[in-house]
Amino acid sequence: MLIKRIVTGIIGIITTVYIVNYGGPIFSGAVMLCAMIGWHELCKAFKHIDTKLWYGFGMITVAFVLGCAWIGNSRETIAVITIATLMVFAKVVLDHKKFTIHSAAMTVSGILYIGLSFAHLILLRFTDTTIMLETNFGTISAGCALIWVAFIGTWASDTFAFFVGSKLGKHKLCPNISPGKTVEGFTGGMIGTVLALVGLAYLFHFSIVHMVILGILIAGVATIGDLVESSFKRLTGIKDSGQILPGHGGVLDRFDSIMFTVPLVYYYIHIFKLY
Repeated sequence: MLIKRIVTGIIGIITTVYIVNYGGPIFSGAVMLCAMIGWHELCKAFKHIDTKLWYGFGMITVAFVLGCAWIGNSRETIAVITIATLMVFAKVVLDHKKFTIHSAAMTVSGILYIGLSFAHLILLRFTDTTIMLETNFGTISAGCALIWVAFIGTWASDTFAFFVGSKLGKHKLCPNISPGKTVEGFTGGMIGTVLALVGLAYLFHFSIVHMVILGILIAGVATIGDLVESSFKRLTGIKDSGQILPGHGGVLDRFDSIMFTVPLVYYYIHIFKLY
């Protein structure tokens, strides 16, 4: 099991580095693929509690939401979400024998949860693409650097929280949702995230003060994202969202924290300037 995790992790890191740095349609296509797999995993999970989401319609809507992010038109995004929401609830009336109000509510929630969070990956990656940052490893676009801030910050939070929690963890953070998480682990994750982002501040020549603040926020939001996914799994009675990543579970298992931290970074940098 450990070997599977290590091999999958190495392949995943290499693939991620290439896709993120290359950008363009390859990045957007990879994000859309992950979002669609995530939607599939969510629908499959809710089948365990006899809640049938509108699978095909949700898949199409998620694709449209990400397409709008690629185009960069917020009005089209609002239009897609509005029309989709009304159509889902209209289905409760038109197909009331098979599609309940509970199914409609979870369908809309799932579309928003997956569609909008993954859309922000595209929005963040293509932020300020004309601004180039000089680093010791070459030139990189601002949007690419910001994606790495979100990714590395999230990974640092998860990694430090795991190791500190496993060694020093005594006080439960949220036992009703995730018994394994501890206050000590969360604190270690926050310190690790801040240290990682301070390192990126020097690499990308970002504001150290803002990166410290962002590190604290990322650690907190990443933990919430992880707990939200744990809540879904506890509700539906599943251990992992999927098995597409050997030793790591499904897409939602790997992206649960990133689905929260990427929007955070996106809106933070639009309020405050890091560079």
